[in-house]
Amino acid sequence: MIRDGQQLGVMTVPEALRLAEEANLDLVEVAATADPPVVRIMDYGKFKYEQAKRDRESRRGSRQVQLREVRMKVKIDDHDIDFKARTTRKLLEAGDKVKVSVMFRAREITHPEVGRELIERFYELVKEAGTRDRLPQMEGRFMTMLLEPVKQKVRAEAPSATEAEPQAVAGGR
Repeated sequence: MIRDGQQLGVMTVPEALRLAEEANLDLVEVAATADPPVVRIMDYGKFKYEQAKRDRESRRGSRQVQLREVRMKVKIDDHDIDFKARTTRKLLEAGDKVKVSVMFRAREITHPEVGRELIERFYELVKEAGTRDRLPQMEGRFMTMLLEPVKQKVRAEAPSATEAEPQAVAGGR
């Protein structure tokens, strides 16, 4: 009878296979590079099931943060900037990171300061929803800035007026 976690010592492969078959379990190689190789007698299907269950449980509470991108050109209208800022705010509030890119075409690239001003103006519109993860920098013909969501702070609720001070009872001393 094999007990769970019991060490059986060094033995030949046919002998270990015979013990596994008698217990109606699997012979699983744990450390192949060890000398001699280490094996374990276990129900491999049950082991894989429990491992998958633990993995699902660990992923349950977490949310994958996605990197989303908002692209603009240097010659963009004010209304379009406002629209893209609203979209960026929604993405940041949903918990995603946002890459803001300004594309330069043809000779526009000779004036990167125009793109930097545009990115700064854009950041002013969305700064309550996100903070800079990476400052604006040139990457080829794009100027990019990375924004991450603002960490939500837990607000301490102020006590209501009735809880703050006990009321004096009329007619008392």
